[in-house]
Amino acid sequence: MKTLSGRDLARLVERHGWTLLRVKGSHHIYGKPGSLVRLSIPIHGNHPLKAGLLRHLVKIAKIPKTELD
Repeated sequence: MKTLSGRDLARLVERHGWTLLRVKGSHHIYGKPGSLVRLSIPIHGNHPLKAGLLRHLVKIAKIPKTELD
């Protein structure tokens, strides 16, 4: 899995139907209609997200890993 910045991941989840609900500090909170799940994506410029956090967010968002290669 390649590394992504928070900004890049936010664009990816938006393409999969997630919408920005609110921003608190540097964390952008995303939701999907009909789902109780919320994604909190830290956006710190173009700094890459750590591998474990990226894997966790992608799993929760149900984004296929093939889109990250």
